[in-house]
Amino acid sequence: MSNLELAPSVMRFYGETVNEDSRLRSSADGRMELARTQELLRRFLPSPPARVLDVGGGTGIHAEWLVKDGYDVVLVDPVPRHVDAASAVCPAVVGDARELPEPDDTFDVVQLLGPLYHLPDLADRQLALTEAFRVAKPGGLVAAAAINRYASLFEHVTYAHLHTERIHDSVSKILETAVYGGERGFTLSYFHRAEELVAELVAAGLEDVQVFGIEGPAWSLVKAAEQQPGEGPTDELIASAMDAARMAEPYPELLAASSHLLAVGTLPADSAS
Repeated sequence: MSNLELAPSVMRFYGETVNEDSRLRSSADGRMELARTQELLRRFLPSPPARVLDVGGGTGIHAEWLVKDGYDVVLVDPVPRHVDAASAVCPAVVGDARELPEPDDTFDVVQLLGPLYHLPDLADRQLALTEAFRVAKPGGLVAAAAINRYASLFEHVTYAHLHTERIHDSVSKILETAVYGGERGFTLSYFHRAEELVAELVAAGLEDVQVFGIEGPAWSLVKAAEQQPGEGPTDELIASAMDAARMAEPYPELLAASSHLLAVGTLPADSAS
């Protein structure tokens, strides 16, 4: 295990408070996030049985579908209870994205679908991306997710309390600083702009970097419908929001409306760690 440590609030949040697996499987916007992440990654993944390192893979919710698709998956996560659960899906070890317990040039794909959320210091995010570069094979794929800078603005409208003083001030601070300190509700977190996420992957040495809005510009309508009394969003509304995410892809200005971002890039074919 790495000697590095995550902020105590992050470890408590995922180790004791929240079940991230349940969010992605049960909430409407979580299901959109999971389905769109699969859809986007499948465009770029090499054919199975390529080797995939799932960094910060939680309980194995992404490893699960990758294994079913025929990939050889290894999962690394800093939260012991996540690793215990993920071990039922694939080989899983406790570790830190900034100091991976894997040798150089080992994996065809390295995905970080969560670590960048909780590393507010640029130096730590660069360490994580540099480590991903190190353990990926020349020509390999690196995929990194981020929370969009403006996600909290849209989200707290869906809860109909953005106009309250406390929430207004909290969201204003996120917009100004890109950081949430984890005082209540969510935990310590960093919120990226799309161009910033691309620049971080490029700085780590990745090529042909592309960025996508995972849920697209209509996700908050789905989440708002889920918050209202009644049966929640219809299948038709969710299908329309998913289609909006696909239609928005050629238009970078719409990235700001998505809840999460996904950037993909490749190592140079002649790279050597």
